[in-house]
Order: sequence, then C-alpha cells, then structure tokens
Amino acid sequence: MKVLLVNGSQHQHGCTHTALQEIATELQKQGVETEEFWCGNKAIMGCQGCGHCAESKRCWKGDDTVNAFLEKVAETDGFIFGTPVHFAGTSGFIKPFMDRAFCSKLSIFFNKPAAAIVSCRRGGAQGAFEDMNRYFTIACMPVVSSQYWNEVHGNTPDEVVQDLEGMQTMRQLGRNMAWMLKCIEAGKAAGVELPEHEKQIRTNFIQARP
Repeated sequence: MKVLLVNGSQHQHGCTHTALQEIATELQKQGVETEEFWCGNKAIMGCQGCGHCAESKRCWKGDDTVNAFLEKVAETDGFIFGTPVHFAGTSGFIKPFMDRAFCSKLSIFFNKPAAAIVSCRRGGAQGAFEDMNRYFTIACMPVVSSQYWNEVHGNTPDEVVQDLEGMQTMRQLGRNMAWMLKCIEAGKAAGVELPEHEKQIRTNFIQARP
C-alpha cells in the first residue's frame, strides 16, 4: 500500500511539508509506504478545458509537474493533498495543479481514499480546506477524516511543531488513512468488489448533453 503526499507550497521544506511528514511518519508505522510529491515553485498553468486529456489521461502541457504526478496515480492507493493558506484560500500552485490533474480524468481516482490538509499562520484555513475537499467528492474518493479540521498553525516549521493539537490531528489522520486502506485491502481479499460505476449522465438542468 502506498500513499502519495502532495506538497502544494512554494517552499519545499516549509510548514506544509512539516505537517505532511508527521502524517508520513504515522503511515510508515502502520506499514504503509509514502512518497512526498512537491508541486514546485515554478508557475503552473491553469486548465484550458481543451479536453485533450479525456482519452490520454495526460495533460497536453507536459513540461511541468502535473503529468509527472499523473504517472504515479496508478501505483498509488491513497492521497493526501496539502496547501498553505493564501488569502483564505489554497495556494496559487495547488489550485491549477489539481484543476488539471482532475479535469476529465476522474476515473483514475475512483475509490482511492484522499484527504486534504492546510497550513495556516492564523486565519482562513476553512476556505482552503473546503476548496480541496471538493475535488475528492466528485471523483468518488472516500474522504478520510481526523479528530478535528485537518489544519496546522504556525509561521515557521518550528512553530508548526509547537501546534500540539494540529500535529496530533495529523497523526490521527495518518492512522485513519492506514486503517481505511487496510479495510479496502481486506475487503478485496474477502471477495468484496469495489462499487460499480455507471456511465455518467450529464445534464444542464434542461436536457441531457450529447
């Protein structure tokens, strides 16, 4: 079992990384392999809605991190997406990254557990947290929870470590993710199949779209 932890901060080893590593440590204790994937600090183009990826499951723009991430999805069993809070929302890196990663490619994420975490200096965490979770709920991904909102507070990695409740929330999230992955694995071994997915019916509230 493997969980990919996506770091959506422009600072590779900053506060978001600190929270993700707390989760990674707990997952590893539970026998789950982890890998941290950094979006990087170079601009990520937003989705153009061209539809190229509907068949290929790859974005036409191949020179940034999105396709590198998509290549890892098949071998990944669960995901944690992390972002710092910018103006009470997600970072300018993780938002276009996730738009392009999920656009027309929802099926590659079906039934894979996911969770979002946010790193916040002081306020605005809830807006970012809600934005992240919307991706999972339209991709049939079981959303993993913890004992509180998945957020840590601090202006530096050292301050994040001092957020005892936040770090405890990260550890519980890691344990809950490991438990869900093991339950899915045990279910498969017992012959419980994953849910069937019908071909999606898409409407515009007036008539079915062709």
